[in-house]
Amino acid sequence: MSAPEENKTWQADSSQNELGLPKRPVWRSMVRGFLGRCPHCGKGALFRGYLKPVSECAVCGEDMSHQRADDAPPYFTILIVGHIVVPVMVTVALATELSVATHMAIWLPLTLAMCLALLRPIKGTIIALQWALYMHGFEGRGDPDAMPQGFLRSDSA
Repeated sequence: MSAPEENKTWQADSSQNELGLPKRPVWRSMVRGFLGRCPHCGKGALFRGYLKPVSECAVCGEDMSHQRADDAPPYFTILIVGHIVVPVMVTVALATELSVATHMAIWLPLTLAMCLALLRPIKGTIIALQWALYMHGFEGRGDPDAMPQGFLRSDSA
């Protein structure tokens, strides 16, 4: 067998992932999630409330009930807002002689507004990333939290 033929035997098909499922466009899905749209079709709404995701897309019928965003959206929101607000706040504090009350009047509402504005788009991005990577049941195997058969030994025997 020649070298190019040998490489074909061990290389995975680039149109499929490790599970043998078709690859999903990660960046396009994340942009759609950031905009609050279904990561699959880009038309249906991803949320039915401020942070409550829909269980399935009203347009394409994609099941979104498997998402497990949990604590990641608030964590990333705080990380992003903190990296924006803190350097600006320090720069303003060093460049001006504003009182502590004035600083609080500026930075607390600004921080709160930025957190509230970014929380939903970041949650949508994380849900879309989970969908694109077939995480947490999006691959259609049934219970996403179930352990493989024989994973845990029976201690009662």
